[in-house]
Amino acid sequence: MFSAPSLYLGILLGVAMCALAFLVYLRKRVERTQAAERRAIAAERLAELGAMTGGLAHEIKNPLSSVVLNAQLLREGVIDANLPEDESNRLVRKVDTLAREAGRLRDILEDFLQFAGRVHLDKHRCDLRDIVSELVDFLHPQGELSSVLLRSDLPPEPVLALVDAGLLKQAILNLMLNAMHAMELSTTPARKELIVRIERVPSDSGRPSEAAIHVIDTGPGIPSAQHEEIFRPYITSKKGGSGLGLAVSRRIVEEHGGSIRVFSEVGRGSDFCISLPQGE
Repeated sequence: MFSAPSLYLGILLGVAMCALAFLVYLRKRVERTQAAERRAIAAERLAELGAMTGGLAHEIKNPLSSVVLNAQLLREGVIDANLPEDESNRLVRKVDTLAREAGRLRDILEDFLQFAGRVHLDKHRCDLRDIVSELVDFLHPQGELSSVLLRSDLPPEPVLALVDAGLLKQAILNLMLNAMHAMELSTTPARKELIVRIERVPSDSGRPSEAAIHVIDTGPGIPSAQHEEIFRPYITSKKGGSGLGLAVSRRIVEEHGGSIRVFSEVGRGSDFCISLPQGE
């Protein structure tokens, strides 16, 4: 039997420990609340900054489009002005440079707006084979000019997924253009080849089945340390490029609930794999 003093002491110790535990819990709760408030404030500031930069980009893009148009009209005016040939050619070259650089800036702004703005998906059930076939046909002339053998490797049965066909085409096209550019820069004697392959990924552990779209090239490859870095905005090795192509592709794919991974070995080429849920 416990004595009364011992019983009281035990009760007091229990109450003290409960009070201490409650204070620790309360402190952690306050810290989590404060952290959540800080994150909310930061997110609000980022949203405001995004809206400001998006609006600014829109305001810049419109005058640039006007500059490109007027440069084209000025070029025609110079040609029709019956100036001496040397002077006419000199002015035409300057106007062409103006139009080219203004057009490049406009394209960079369009990429930025697509990366920074909200993505609105218009999903429909599509056969991914149709999307890939259209892109391969579209890029065949450019592949021939670049001496790149372009082909597709598609399964005989439909591969259906709920996607925004237009945006998904852009994501795949960015990967294909990036691969072709990498092979143009390659100094290896290997044949330049670009393969777009579609595979079904079997479902496991109750997870929904997926479709995999591979964009495979025989380019110079990418060092493993750069596999994640290349998807960050404004990282590019392409002269005059915006550095947003891969970042835009990843964002589009992630908005679809999918992911992009890169498998690459220096000197052996690269495989950019888009994984998309097929759903029901």
